[in-house]
Amino acid sequence: MEIHTFITFILLGVVQTAIATPPSYSIELEESLRTELFKSYTAQQRPSQKVRVAIRFNLLTVNDLNIKDQTLTLSGYLTIDWSDTRLTWENITNTSQDYTSINFLFATEEYVWRPAIIIENAVDGISVISDESVPMRIAQNGRVIWNPAGIYKINCESDTKYYPMDTQGCYLKVSAWAYTQAEIELYFKVQPVDTSFYAENGEWNLLSAESFKAEAQTRDGDSFSSVFFLIKLQRRLLFHVVNTLFPVALMAILIAFVFKLPVDSGEKIGFSLTVLLSYAVYLTLISDNIPSTSVTVCFLSLYLAFILLLATIAVILTTFVINLHMRTDDEKMSNWLKKFTSNYLIKFACWKNSCSFRKNRVDHNGLGINKLIGTHLTENNNRPDKETENKEGCRDITWKELSEIMDKVFYNIYMFLIAISTFILFVIIIVGYNNPDTS
Repeated sequence: MEIHTFITFILLGVVQTAIATPPSYSIELEESLRTELFKSYTAQQRPSQKVRVAIRFNLLTVNDLNIKDQTLTLSGYLTIDWSDTRLTWENITNTSQDYTSINFLFATEEYVWRPAIIIENAVDGISVISDESVPMRIAQNGRVIWNPAGIYKINCESDTKYYPMDTQGCYLKVSAWAYTQAEIELYFKVQPVDTSFYAENGEWNLLSAESFKAEAQTRDGDSFSSVFFLIKLQRRLLFHVVNTLFPVALMAILIAFVFKLPVDSGEKIGFSLTVLLSYAVYLTLISDNIPSTSVTVCFLSLYLAFILLLATIAVILTTFVINLHMRTDDEKMSNWLKKFTSNYLIKFACWKNSCSFRKNRVDHNGLGINKLIGTHLTENNNRPDKETENKEGCRDITWKELSEIMDKVFYNIYMFLIAISTFILFVIIIVGYNNPDTS
């Protein structure tokens, strides 16, 4: 009797141990679980009345930011997860047998319900995110995790004020489609944006990647849940400094040097037209890279337009100087012009210093030529020779001398305007570059 009782206890222990230990994983066991879970499962039916869907954007790289077309192309994938209570097997009471040795089950969107989500500001076309080749990971507690990947080309409103040292902020707008906010609510995971696997772009530097919970979008009286991802990019400097800013600034200086060329060289008009055409070409090239919008004005475009205006006026002024130079002494110069030149233009041409004109007679047969000698007077010799003044107190100058004076005056004016405008441009764009939050 005792032996019989002992054997009975041993058999009961073996049975209890067998019951307590779940069967080990096998393909047959997983197929059995899959058959049991999806036997009465409907992929068109939501898991519950309101499904909360968590979203994370995983940024892989920035392919291109075209500020002219105002588009941003990104490579990345979304991590979307939600809870589906119909797909649980962690509790043995929910299934016919113990499947706890199976940690995950995999299926596709053909068999499992998924939330209808769109990229609202997509450029190439708006459609519900779908990829049958990407499996969904289903956990024991019914948590479904899906990672659809893609190349997203989205609209990006560009700010070109500080081009080419600009900072751009672009939004990736993710919204629920068909299901209202009462049926699907989008929210962020603990880490809304993941840049762990981000690869640097050669033209743009990634400043930050942020997330914002947007207010529900209302369409036809129904509210739909939406979330925003903000990608903030700053243009890298080296290429555009070397190929845009320095050439533009150097060519601007060349405009003033047209007034340094002597008229007798015969190159003044040709030189000024060459600089004018060069600037027109640069203005065209930069305009091709800037969007046709009047919302923001590019400071570089304003600078180029101003320099182009100066170059155009320089052609007119050069023609005027050549005209003065080619006039003969038979054409009498008015006294007011002589007086204005003697009192103002001469001093301005010498840039804050006085100038004197000395009259050199070549012969006494009426063929004398007055030559302009711009000499800086010292403290002991600060008055011009009296014999160079006529009865009205004006210095006796010729048309050729006047043309040389005007060349110097225009050169000083142009150098001042170009230096000031170039300095202001560089200060503005450098300040904008160093303070991206204000741009």
